[in-house]
Parts: sequence; structure tokens; C-alpha cells
Amino acid sequence: MAPAEESRGTGSPAAASLATTGPELRRNLARMIGIRAIIGTLLLGGATFAEISAPGLRALDPFFFLITLTYILTILYAATLRLAGRHRWLVDLQLGGDALIVSAFVYFTGGIASFFSFLYVLPIVAASTVQSRRGSLLVATLSAVLYFGMVAMQYLAASGVLDPRIAPDSSLLPPNAIAQYTVALNLFGLFAVALISGSLAERLRSSNARLQQASSEIADLQALSQHVINSLRSGLVTTDMFKRVLTFNHAAETITGVPLPSVVGQPVADVLQLPDSIAGILDQGRVDQAQRLELRYRRRDGTEIDLGLSVSHLETPGGRAGHLLTFQDLTEVKKAEREALRHQRLAAVGEMAAGIAHEIRNPLASMSGSIQLLRQELPLSLDQEQLMDIVLRESERLNSTIRSFLAYARPQRFAAARFDVRRALNDTALLLRHSLEVDEGHTIEVDVPDAELWYEADEGQIRQVVWNLATNGLRAMPDGGRLRLAGRRNPSGEVVISVCDQGTGIPSGEIDTLFQPFHGNFGRGSGLGLAIVHRIVTDYQGRVEVASPPGAGTTITVRLPVLETVTA
Repeated sequence: MAPAEESRGTGSPAAASLATTGPELRRNLARMIGIRAIIGTLLLGGATFAEISAPGLRALDPFFFLITLTYILTILYAATLRLAGRHRWLVDLQLGGDALIVSAFVYFTGGIASFFSFLYVLPIVAASTVQSRRGSLLVATLSAVLYFGMVAMQYLAASGVLDPRIAPDSSLLPPNAIAQYTVALNLFGLFAVALISGSLAERLRSSNARLQQASSEIADLQALSQHVINSLRSGLVTTDMFKRVLTFNHAAETITGVPLPSVVGQPVADVLQLPDSIAGILDQGRVDQAQRLELRYRRRDGTEIDLGLSVSHLETPGGRAGHLLTFQDLTEVKKAEREALRHQRLAAVGEMAAGIAHEIRNPLASMSGSIQLLRQELPLSLDQEQLMDIVLRESERLNSTIRSFLAYARPQRFAAARFDVRRALNDTALLLRHSLEVDEGHTIEVDVPDAELWYEADEGQIRQVVWNLATNGLRAMPDGGRLRLAGRRNPSGEVVISVCDQGTGIPSGEIDTLFQPFHGNFGRGSGLGLAIVHRIVTDYQGRVEVASPPGAGTTITVRLPVLETVTA
């Protein structure tokens, strides 16, 4: 882990300061090198002006040399800037070198009488920015020793103890009392500057560390808040006072299928396709937090979903700043509600209708038998025989309808056994090819794997499921087409049976009612075929899925899970 990341995890000022020492040190050194170059340039300009004003002034010769040396050292310091973080002695070398160069400037410009003694302040302040109070005190101590030694050397040379040539002109030296006062004042100033600049530097460093820690904590809180918002399974949208979108969380993108960048700044009524009644609530400010709104939303891919929407004001310490909208995809919930309602309704109607059908079936059988007996014993004309045949035929059709209804309302007990689903598909296809449901333009294909497709169920019921779906698909193609029966096992172990036709398709509004009894759209049949399919599949705890793109036919998929027991 990087040092910056470790400091962010600890959250302490010391850790944060330590994590930024390297970059901060290089920035301070680079700033110090730049200031050194500027000061050297100013001194060079002043010396050049003095040379022009008083040509041949001897004191300026070493002055030019020191300025040139300053430039050379500045270039060397800049070249070793990247190494200063690992080798701290390079920093000490720079600060000590600055103190020596300032001492040389002061020495060649008169020593104690020099006007450049204030330059000692610069390396002290620079040391405080780089190494805080410790560095400023060390440089101040070195500067004080150099300054005091230089002044002492001047007065020893003036008194004859040392060679007078090693010191500046002794005629410029002030009296001893004034010299002592000047030295004491300068030394006091050096250490005062060191203490003040060092303290200020440490306070600034501590403030920067606390600021960095606070910034890190704020960034962590912002990241946590964003993670919480994006982890919500409900769509979350915030708007300003003008109902323009400010934020749009990940769930909102997933539900609507609209990416975040394209909605920021857009009217929320357009983004969520709010009807006028709901948009009016926002415009008039009539927001009730307990109110639950529902609407239909059309996604970009053309699919429609049900949304459950809640609206509230966005409250801030400064007052209301806009609106907060939360919504969920209720499509599956609504579908489950409709399915449960349909099951309840069918259960009640089925129990009653099964009893009625049973009571109708007995007299119907008596009537049919009586008609057959009369037809055999009475002398009938041709028209009377045709009427008798119509009565018998319609009685048989009515009996077949009642038998199908009873099979739906009171299904027979399972005779579960292990069988190969491929055989059921192939046998059903063979029967269909020789049935009256198939016309010349129909083609029946079977798509099954090479290996056995075993399943534990009542084979007769599975055959009935395939037969009912297949005959329904053939009736959906009155002008001919291809009917495809397929079977496979998906990775989760389910047996998947699909029947695909090339018919006209099913309108989206009729898919939910497709499996209701007597919902047939064709002239033939009792209208119970798909209802019986749904009942059988539900008993096996499976599910039926319908895909019917407009004008592209219909694919009905039956998914049968592997079960230890089935509902009898």
C-alpha cells in the first residue's frame, strides 16, 4: 500500500504529514532555489550598476565571484533536487552553504560595517520552511558563529594580533562599545527570527496536516455517501428548485436504462416520463411524503415497466433546495399480483364450475344414449337422420369440452416416472405431422441434444403440454410456416422445452391473460389448452415464459426444475 493510502487509513495528523514529507520537501526546496536565483540576480544587477557608476572598484571583484558561485551552486542544487528526499544531508548542505555565502558577502562588504548583514535572515527563514524550528535554529547558530567569528577576526586584525590583510579596512570599524551593541543586536535578531519563523512554520505544517486530515475525512464521508446511494436498490433522483436533475444514482440508471451524463440538468418530468398529474404536483409544490404514485415508463429498448414513485422536498439547513424522488421497478411485483389474483379467481370459479360440469355430464350422457337408441329404432327421414347426427356430434363436442375442463379443474394424480423428454418431443411431432392440424404449408422441426434428456414426471402430462402448445402454434399459422419443438437442459439443471412458431404474434396486452380458461382466439378448440398447460407446469413448480415480438412469431418456453416431489 502507498504511504498516502496508509495515512488516509490512520487518519492522524502525523501520518498525514509524514505521507506528504517527500513531495512537500521537494516543493519547498524548489521554491528556495528559485528565490536564491532571484536574489543572486538582484545582487548581480546592483553590482553591475555599481561597476558602471564607479569603474575599477576593487571591492566588487570578489562580489562578482560570490554571485557567480551562487549561480553555480543553484544549478547543482536543482540537479540534485530529486535526491534530497532520500539524502537529507543535501538539504543541510544547501542551508549551510547559504550561511557561508552570506558571511562571505558580509565580509567583503565591510564585515560589521556591511549593509548586507540582513541577508542572514534569508537562509534562516528558508531553513524554517524546510526543517521547521530545528533547521532554523541550526542555521541561526551557524550564522551567529560565522558572524561573531568574522567580527572578532576584524578587531583582532585591527589590534595587530592577526595579519591586517585578512580583514577589511580597519578604519571603517566602529568603536568597541558600538561593535558589541551591533553584534549583540544582530545575534539577537538572528535567533529571534529563527524562533519566530520556526514556530510559524511548525504551526503552518500542523495546520496543513489537520487540513489534510479533515479533507481526507470529508472525502471518505463523500465516498461512503456515494457508495450508500449507489448501493440502494431503489432509484434516487434529486432536483433543484427548477425541477432539473442534479443526481441520478446507479439503480436509477439500471431501472430506466438511461446513463447519468445524459440526464443531469434535464427536467425530471421528461427524464422519468411523468404524466401531467404527477408533474403538476411538483409544479404546485403539493408534495405528500406518504403518497405513493404509480406510472408506466417506456425504456429506450421499447419495453414498458411499472414504476412506484415517491416524492418529497429536499430539505437543507438553508431551507428547501429542490425535490427528492425515489422509485422502484414494480413490473415483477405487478405481474405477481395479477398472477395471484388470477389464481384466486380461477380457484373459486374452478371449484364451482367443476361441480356444475360434473352435474351436466351425467344428463348429457343420458341424452346422448337416448338419441342413439331412438335413431336406431325409429323410421327417420333423411333430414331427421341429419338432425340426429348433429345432436350426437354436438353432444360429443360438449362432452369433450367438459372433459377438458375437468382435467384443468381437477387434474389426475401424477404417475411420475423417469423418461426421455426427447422421445416425448419426437412422438408429438410425428403425431402432429399426421393430424388434421397440419396443412401443406406447415413444417415441423425437432431440435434435441444427442444425449438423453431424462426427467422425472408423468410422461403423459408432459406430452399433453407439448401437444397443446404445438397445436396452438399451428393454429397461429393459418397460411403455413415452420414450427420448432426444442428441448435442452440448462446449467442450473432445469429441463427447458420451447415451442416456436412463425405466426402473427400476440399483442403485449394479451400476454398476461393468455393462460386464462376459455381465452382461445381460434375457431377450433375448447379454449382450455393453454390453461391446462399452465396448470400442469405450475404443479411441477415450473414456469411458462412467452416471448412474442410484434410480427416475429411467438416462442413459449417451459422451464421444469428438478424436484424431489411434485404437487399432486
